[in-house]
Amino acid sequence: MPEEQPVRKPDPWGVKRAENLLTSLQGVLSARVVVSPVGEVTEVHVLTSAGTPPKQMVRNVESALLAHLGLKVDHRKISVAQTAEVRPIETLEKDAVAEAARRRPIVFRGLDVRASGNQRVTMMVTLAVEGGDDVMGEEEVADARRARVRGAARAAARALDRILAQGTLELEGVKELEGFDGSFVAVGVHVIEGRDTLLLIGTALIRESAERAAALALLDATNRWVQSRR
Repeated sequence: MPEEQPVRKPDPWGVKRAENLLTSLQGVLSARVVVSPVGEVTEVHVLTSAGTPPKQMVRNVESALLAHLGLKVDHRKISVAQTAEVRPIETLEKDAVAEAARRRPIVFRGLDVRASGNQRVTMMVTLAVEGGDDVMGEEEVADARRARVRGAARAAARALDRILAQGTLELEGVKELEGFDGSFVAVGVHVIEGRDTLLLIGTALIRESAERAAALALLDATNRWVQSRR
């Protein structure tokens, strides 16, 4: 014998149609309509983003159901819950990074290394300045790893010195460290302003090179101070 098919309950006006209608309303993220066995609407639940007052949303739901489906629902059967804006975490992270970059007046543009002869190299750090031209700082050092790393940080400090309207920077030290399953560079720099001296510390994970990380670590150390002076 053929398998008996389940009997579908009648849906005279279309629950799914009503839910689709409600989710099309501005500010509604989801909607659920609950009906009794005889097809009477007993509950309407809508989840909305912040913005539209709940009382106004209840009126919007009433009007939409009546105008499009000819369905009159008592406002006491409609419940509204609000939530914060819902977006994928990847989008939120990208927006946060972009916003931080827009607020940052000075951005690292690049690091170049050029041979100077006699086993020496010139470390050149270029910074992009908001509303202005790129600025470069240079430092000639011996062609040895520790000297190159320190030279990159000093070149970044020289570039910043050209930008600052007040105060100056003096490199205290650069150190390569291991930790947290990675390698990074820590930089200490003295900010000298009048008779005041402030030691700032910054770090950067080594990705492309230790020299590049040194320049980024110096910017990490001075970023907040520079922003407060511009």
